[in-house]
Amino acid sequence: MLKNDTNQLSIWETGGTESTEPLAARMRPRDLDEFAGQRHLIGEGRILTRLIEQDRVPSMIFWGPPGVGKTTLAEIIASRTKAQFIRFSAVTSGIKEIRNVMQQADQFARFGERTIVFIDEIHRFNKAQQDAFLPFVEKGSITLIGATTENPSFEVNGALLSRCKVFVLKALETEDILALLRRAVKDPRGFGNERLDITEEMLGMIAAFANGDARNALTTLDMVVMNGERDEDGVIRITEDTLEQCISKKSLLYDKNGEEHYNLISALHKSMRNSDPDAAVYWLARMLEAGEDPLYIARRVARFASEDVGLADPQALPLAIAAYQACHFIGMPECSVHLTEAVVYLSLAPKSNAMESAYFAARDDALKELAEPVPLHIRNAPTSLMKDLGYGEGYRYAHDYEDKLTTMECLPEHLRGRKYYRPTDQGTERRFRERKEQIERWKEEHRRQEKNAQEAAKR
Repeated sequence: MLKNDTNQLSIWETGGTESTEPLAARMRPRDLDEFAGQRHLIGEGRILTRLIEQDRVPSMIFWGPPGVGKTTLAEIIASRTKAQFIRFSAVTSGIKEIRNVMQQADQFARFGERTIVFIDEIHRFNKAQQDAFLPFVEKGSITLIGATTENPSFEVNGALLSRCKVFVLKALETEDILALLRRAVKDPRGFGNERLDITEEMLGMIAAFANGDARNALTTLDMVVMNGERDEDGVIRITEDTLEQCISKKSLLYDKNGEEHYNLISALHKSMRNSDPDAAVYWLARMLEAGEDPLYIARRVARFASEDVGLADPQALPLAIAAYQACHFIGMPECSVHLTEAVVYLSLAPKSNAMESAYFAARDDALKELAEPVPLHIRNAPTSLMKDLGYGEGYRYAHDYEDKLTTMECLPEHLRGRKYYRPTDQGTERRFRERKEQIERWKEEHRRQEKNAQEAAKR
């Protein structure tokens, strides 16, 4: 049991302004020593630590889910840098404001002063707004730091993105969040001045409920403490009932140790594979109601569409992608019906794993033969030198032939005859199997005819 025994007044009793600030804001790390997670980037000898400590940060994009430290890293850079540090909000800043600040940065640069511009939620800037930064990044007038929860490949202009280093921030581990919560309980910026009675198990439940989001965890702890029961000795006691009122009981059971997350997505996947729509919808609901990201489920559903259905029903993948887009546009709770439609459809669709089997079989050969040259006759020959070297010689253009087929070999010589795609007789894939067999028979017959013709010509 964690207790903070102190005779100091409660932060709620001091009348100070500190109590009005959310716990997540009060506990924002002030330096890299307090920063949690992102061990692939932060820590002794790690790249971001070196760049920040040396005050040599390049233009860069922090990409990751909410509550993993993107803005915190910018705050730490702001406190450490000797450069001018300017914050922009993608929600409130317009083109005129951007250009005015960029012109000031240009003037600073002429006197040898650096300017770092931080843009939170950079994906919310439109193309024109992003373009306004580009010339100043190009000539080095500013160092741009952007933070985004969206894939920068799609949300940041290509020209701007090419001039930035992208750092991928990951959802925090449960242990990282648990450490933050322990610190919040003991630190005077948090509840260190309180006499707080909360168990380690309860902190673990909050950490698991946060699902990798530090801000979510601290906000939940703040709510739990505010709703705690203060006894006559001034101790704030957190009961299980208080905790369950702040976070749903089912959420507490979800991803408690990181394992349940994978157990549930496995249950969903295997229920669909077993053509059990009722079970699949149940596991879908379990995940969504526990707070799972609908886009994560939609990505797994899209994978299933090709891995377990494939060409047995070619409409499976378009429907799964449509469900993903609906989730992206609408979000929870409305998008639950779109995921349900996709999950039921895929559960009832005919099944084939021929796509996955084909790729894995081809992958095994490809890994063994990475240096295998492409046959000359199927290489492009854009220059006369390439033509002189035999590139494209003997290539047969299928559209020039009556059956739109040729006997030309496209695999490397020692792999000829390999069969990777083995269609099943499930659903629509039966037609693909019949077509593939028809093509193979045609090629076998015409290769025999060509061989006989060649032998006859030699006589």
